[in-house]
Amino acid sequence: MNSTATSSPSIDPLEQLRRWRLILGGEGADGTGLALAGADLEMDRALGDLYDAEEGKGLQSRGRSTKGGTEGSRPRVARWLGDIRKYFPSTVVRVMQKDALDRLKLQEMLTEPEMLEAVEPDVHLVASLIALNSILPAKTKETARLVVRRVVDELVRKLEEPIRSAVSGALNRAERNLRPRIAEMDWPRTIQANLKHWQPEHQTIVPEKRIGFGRKKQRTQRQIILCIDQSGSMAASVVYSSICGAVLASLPAVKTHLVVFDTSVVDLTDQLDDPVELLFGTQLGGGTDINRAVGYCQSLITDPANTILVLISDLIEGGVEQNLLRRTSDLVESGVQFLALLALSDEGSPCYDHELAAKMGALGVPSFACTPDLFPDLMAAAIKREDINSWAAKHEVVTTRKA
Repeated sequence: MNSTATSSPSIDPLEQLRRWRLILGGEGADGTGLALAGADLEMDRALGDLYDAEEGKGLQSRGRSTKGGTEGSRPRVARWLGDIRKYFPSTVVRVMQKDALDRLKLQEMLTEPEMLEAVEPDVHLVASLIALNSILPAKTKETARLVVRRVVDELVRKLEEPIRSAVSGALNRAERNLRPRIAEMDWPRTIQANLKHWQPEHQTIVPEKRIGFGRKKQRTQRQIILCIDQSGSMAASVVYSSICGAVLASLPAVKTHLVVFDTSVVDLTDQLDDPVELLFGTQLGGGTDINRAVGYCQSLITDPANTILVLISDLIEGGVEQNLLRRTSDLVESGVQFLALLALSDEGSPCYDHELAAKMGALGVPSFACTPDLFPDLMAAAIKREDINSWAAKHEVVTTRKA
């Protein structure tokens, strides 16, 4: 053992006991024998309201009586939302809100304006609001839009500049000119092309041939089609994809299409100028017909060699798989760069159809999950026609690739 190694700072035994008490939730079985008071007691109650639900002691049951009570469920939920924001950091609050929706089905959290205003907004909240859009009361819809706008604006601020820089840079470098200005010089290629003009006595190269990055801004250089699965498991991906699509659509050299699908296909390209309206135009949940969606996208392609088709789906196909594979083969052979993103989110490894991913990989369509932070660089790599499997390996992304 290394004698210079140091142990982690010790935790006060009483503080350690307090943490275990909050984790274990009390009652005689927790073994700590510690009684909580003050803010710790309030934190314990807030945790118990959510995580003791399976024992009939949680948020849904607290205060209920067979004789009827004066305390309705909505005030309890509103107070609970206020408590967790008071005692926990925002990152923990978001996890607890998501757990409340998933575990307790507390959709009432999102159907009253006053409670919606108390919720910590994040991507999962936006996804839940989109899923509930058709049943939200009229008085709640305006508040819901404001909440969604807050999240969307925050994400646009985070993603817009990286996407613009990466994609614009890649487009500029995809075109070359032989009469570049200094700011447009591609120095590595210029030096390589002029090595034969090395002047030993001056220790320099005379660049008789200059190579620069092109700047052809007056025409469309790439067609990018985002084809997004609306099934419930893809909720966060729908949010991020819509925002990325809106940013791409603002670039003059890129022609962007955004298509969403379940068992039907909806083209939302004309709403790309407003990500909030675009999101409310989606309908999360339902079945999946990937073949039909890819077929529609295929009909949009005008220049296969300059088209990037990004299918964002868990590949759990409800349509005809053989037809999908035939379309996939046709698209790849025509020169389309076809990528399958199993998720575009920060949620980690997604659940997906491994067999279909492998079959598409054998046809030349790599499948992998991508975080929003990596998406700009991925698009840049696709625009420059880099090998996507190599790009993924560089970023330690696991792909399902061609055998």
